[in-house]
Amino acid sequence: MESAVLSKIMETVSKITGAAADYADLYVQAGVSHSTLFEEGRLDTISSSQSDGLGARVIKGDNTSYSHTIGTTASSAARALSDVADIAGVKAAKLGESGDEPLIEIGRSLPSIDAGFFHDLDRRLRSECKYLRQATFRYRTSVKSMLVIRGDGTIARDDREYTSFVAQVVLERDDELRTGYESRSLLSGVDGFWSGSAAAGAEEIAMSALARGVLMLDAIPCPAGTMMVLLDGTAGGTMVHEACGHGLEAVIIQKVFSVYRDRVGELVASPLVTIVDDATVPGKYGSYRFDDEGTPAGRTVLIENGVLKCYMTDILSAKLGELSLTGNGRRESYMHPPLPRMSNTFITEGESDPDELMSNVKSGLLVKKMGGGEVNPTSGDFVFHVSEGYLIENGRAGRAVKGATLTGNGPESLMNIVGVGSKLVLDPGTCGKSGQGVPVTDGQPTLLIKNITVGGSDTGDGSQAFE
Repeated sequence: MESAVLSKIMETVSKITGAAADYADLYVQAGVSHSTLFEEGRLDTISSSQSDGLGARVIKGDNTSYSHTIGTTASSAARALSDVADIAGVKAAKLGESGDEPLIEIGRSLPSIDAGFFHDLDRRLRSECKYLRQATFRYRTSVKSMLVIRGDGTIARDDREYTSFVAQVVLERDDELRTGYESRSLLSGVDGFWSGSAAAGAEEIAMSALARGVLMLDAIPCPAGTMMVLLDGTAGGTMVHEACGHGLEAVIIQKVFSVYRDRVGELVASPLVTIVDDATVPGKYGSYRFDDEGTPAGRTVLIENGVLKCYMTDILSAKLGELSLTGNGRRESYMHPPLPRMSNTFITEGESDPDELMSNVKSGLLVKKMGGGEVNPTSGDFVFHVSEGYLIENGRAGRAVKGATLTGNGPESLMNIVGVGSKLVLDPGTCGKSGQGVPVTDGQPTLLIKNITVGGSDTGDGSQAFE
């Protein structure tokens, strides 16, 4: 891209910003992805897609105008900027002879996925377990290059390459169905994603999914009651992401939808708890060099020793709330305006040995893997499903249980953390919000939490309680 063209675009964006607007920017994206789905014993879908386009934005007060179009040329930029200026009611300088050269191109090549080992993997799983009814594998790699031109003179570029592999199995025995699930997702190309061969790495993930499904075939119904819950680091970051993280995104705060509104400086969690959002962790699924507004990635301490320190912001929410800009402006693609979103969000390590934490529990529930769930960000109330859990009996993990759910309140549960383990485990995923999905990583060390309501298949009269 010629610097003269870039300078003209910058001049246009700057003039829009100065024409009674508070802010303007142009986001340009070039991306390509390959994906393969194996299901019902065959390669079901092999697909490739390209996502090239740009979006122009103008902010006036608390109003945002947005226009997007396909194409990454200066001519496309001229159309989008002219359109958004008209929508916002501000005057835009014309780019004139804009040209048809792309403003940005994919920064690296993306090889096609070799999924020839899927059939062998399916046969391997079936030879291991006669109860296997279905095995599903999803393998995806993508690369996205982005360019942000802001009215304040900022120009930022970033290249991101993602790879993910997911294995899910369905088992059936005596008319009872059980599932097992395992995944791996990284900010990495295919070569860096697998420690050895792709076939060996995929088999490791798939066998973990199968083992979890087999375990659940022999699980007993989970008792119900209020009990101590030990969340293993491998349980995933569902608690920190859903019960806390969304409530610390500034847009939720400003819409009065969060229990953490106007509580900066207050004790909102156990003094054992420190929560961080850090987009700079190398190779993690939620990492980036710049966010989708061109703000450099950073490490933000949200809660420190139980005290609320700040919220996650993008440019708009930082302006409206007179808050620090944390570099959390994220979007799924050029078709979406950015929102303040999590990146890699986790509870930091504590000082307790996980085995010692368990030894202090006379009876309770050990959660090794969380499933889905839902949370009300206004109240903080949550319900989470447990996909792998065990009874704790006299300080030791006992029988596996099925049908367990965790019900509680996010702020109360954070206050009820009485032990934090010494090893952090990070778990990748895709966060959906306002119709957009973005890569994230969540995590925690082992957490011992008191007074969580556990629902289960074996409810009895509801009077059973654990200490």
